[in-house]
Amino acid sequence: MPYADLHVHTTRSDGSLDLESVPEAARRNGVDVVAVTDHDRRQPFDGPVVERDGVTLVHGIELRVETDGGQRLDLLGYGLEPSAELEAILEDIQANRIERGQAIVDCVESRLGIELDVTIDGGFGRPHIARAIEAHPEIEYDYQGAFDHLIGSDCPCYVPREVPSFERGRAALAESCRLVSLAHPLRYRDPESALAVAAELDAVELHYPYGREVDREPVERAIERHELLATGGSDAHDEQLGIAGLSREAYERLDLPT
Repeated sequence: MPYADLHVHTTRSDGSLDLESVPEAARRNGVDVVAVTDHDRRQPFDGPVVERDGVTLVHGIELRVETDGGQRLDLLGYGLEPSAELEAILEDIQANRIERGQAIVDCVESRLGIELDVTIDGGFGRPHIARAIEAHPEIEYDYQGAFDHLIGSDCPCYVPREVPSFERGRAALAESCRLVSLAHPLRYRDPESALAVAAELDAVELHYPYGREVDREPVERAIERHELLATGGSDAHDEQLGIAGLSREAYERLDLPT
């Protein structure tokens, strides 16, 4: 079991685990350090790292950005103390999330002839809509089916959201965080170009549960070529922490504040 899981989501974005329950879930799964990396949202922490019930919680964030080539990437920031610029970016993103969420909900309700029981607020995302669709037993779509046929990319109710440029997002995270990493590099449509821009970061997520066989050699080469650190995490959206992560030795190499 990993010592540190550095990619965990809570109900502050699209996870099912509330922040207060993270330490218990970590202990249950044998994890000593958890980075809480909700999408485009900061945490109500008093510093970059806090101790809660014997578990170290790293204040993190996952920020989506867009490169000049039009590819959207996710950046993970660790040891977060938000700058004014990052706060402005997050405020714009949350406003757009609400507008986009309402547009998708309106489309789904109109298309399926149902009313979705959702509250559209900060942190709202498509997983909330998929769960609400699945809660209607009379509808043919389950959670995954909602993504596959209704709200996934290129589906009839999909609405893209506005994201900052790679340059702006990277600069804001670099100013606000002790460490910035490229998330799940082998998930993108063009992993090679994603790993190329990682040269401008501190780290790349080497350990990640892709759910399929992957060749991690390109990631390892990028780490060596650009002298990057390696991060890792489960990308947990439920209570199952520690599926992937770092050993104690690998975590200590990151030199995050304690």
